[in-house]
Amino acid sequence: MLWNKNAIWVGLILGLVIPFVGYALLLTIYDQMEVWGWLNAEGFSPNFRQRTLSVIAICLNVFPFNLYYKRRWLDSMRGIVFPTTAYVIAWVIYFGPTIF
Repeated sequence: MLWNKNAIWVGLILGLVIPFVGYALLLTIYDQMEVWGWLNAEGFSPNFRQRTLSVIAICLNVFPFNLYYKRRWLDSMRGIVFPTTAYVIAWVIYFGPTIF
């Protein structure tokens, strides 16, 4: 079968793409809300929005992970864990010095 949904490569692709697309969508929504005057950036740290949206985007991997858990597709779950861990490590390296 060419398209096996229980494969590590499927999880890897989803784990890489979902946070990237989620971050882009969230950033677009926040930019639009700022244009409409619903948000004000005063009083926040300089990279608060970028830092927060990236954490939310990384957490979006929970949804496919939960779906694959319910269906017992363990290989796809493993595939999602690898890029999620890499994103978390990159987040800590990039934003860690400004937080801690």
